[in-house]
Amino acid sequence: MIPRLPLRIAVLALALAAGGCSSLPSWMPTIPAPSFAWLTGSSKAPGPLPELSPSVTPVVAWQATAGKAVAGFAPLVTPDAVYAAAADGTVVRLDPASGRVVWRVSAGRTLSAGAGADGSIVVVGSDKGDVLAFDTDGKALWAVKVGSEVISPPKTAEGTIVVFSGDGRVYGLSTKDGSTRWVYQRANPPLIVRNYAGAVIERGGVFFGTAGGRLVALDLATGTVGWEAAVATPKGSTELERIADVTSLPTIGDRHACATAYQGRTACFDVVRGTPVWSRDIGSLGGIAVDAKSLYVTDDAGAVHALDRSTGASVWKQDKLAQRRIGGPQLVGDYVGVVDVEGWLHLISPINGAYVGRVATDGSAPTSQPAATVGGAAWQSANGTVFSVRAR
Repeated sequence: MIPRLPLRIAVLALALAAGGCSSLPSWMPTIPAPSFAWLTGSSKAPGPLPELSPSVTPVVAWQATAGKAVAGFAPLVTPDAVYAAAADGTVVRLDPASGRVVWRVSAGRTLSAGAGADGSIVVVGSDKGDVLAFDTDGKALWAVKVGSEVISPPKTAEGTIVVFSGDGRVYGLSTKDGSTRWVYQRANPPLIVRNYAGAVIERGGVFFGTAGGRLVALDLATGTVGWEAAVATPKGSTELERIADVTSLPTIGDRHACATAYQGRTACFDVVRGTPVWSRDIGSLGGIAVDAKSLYVTDDAGAVHALDRSTGASVWKQDKLAQRRIGGPQLVGDYVGVVDVEGWLHLISPINGAYVGRVATDGSAPTSQPAATVGGAAWQSANGTVFSVRAR
């Protein structure tokens, strides 16, 4: 078992006790994160599919309808369920083996992000700042409000729900009744890319990226800051050039916490102290994935890189899919998978970066980086379908 993270309280801690925070203006200029296959947000058609001599055949294990979705909607995979939500208020529980709909309910609100869940509670958020909780049978439990629109799927662990709102706050809410346990807030740069990713909860800590290129670790129970580290430093003469935001989920391992920033770097830090371990000048909106040996990242130009997980040294680079507007990577069985703007899943060898297989889905872009499943990956499409895909 991994020990809990002994988070240290930073001198410049910005975690605020519930009820003790001051309000910040909600008009902060933002650039919507380009769709998740999207990375440039261009309306230009993707390039043609590259030539392929397949050595592996990915298959769609199942698909299920959840409802129309936009960036920020992602399926939540647990050992006994897959939860998904849609903008029209639909919340659905699916069987992870078959995709069968176990239940489907309406939240009665316009939802703005995907579902979060643990073994006892399912949580969604609305465009008006509503946080709504259901039990795992779909029965409504409670509803509370946060400062503004919920912008990423809530994360739940150890009796606390972590919610990100559009006014820059991060809330720790009680799973029992939604009451506020803590609030974290920090100043943002003048111009930011909207962050739909949310946080990773591991080792008693909440890890997430911020505008301005920071990676933050909070204590889950209290919201106090354990450490902050610079993934990237804003550069350039204009505010647009200076955007260096962390807009995807970090990865948290036994030793390292790693993250990537748009127009910035990919970096790993000591998971306990936040001290730098290595960094590379590879920026990304799409996110990263890791296995035992390598870290995988889709760069801002659409190439997929494999870096040595311990040192950051380059292992390989695959740029055949650069014109397909691919999203962030995810492990699909023994391969690295990326989904493009037209819904194709592409598989890459983790050993040498060879392009080895692909499968079509519904022709629409994914709304998030794919989530890991047993032996595969799952994602939600803009057309509203949840796909579970495996390699064979």
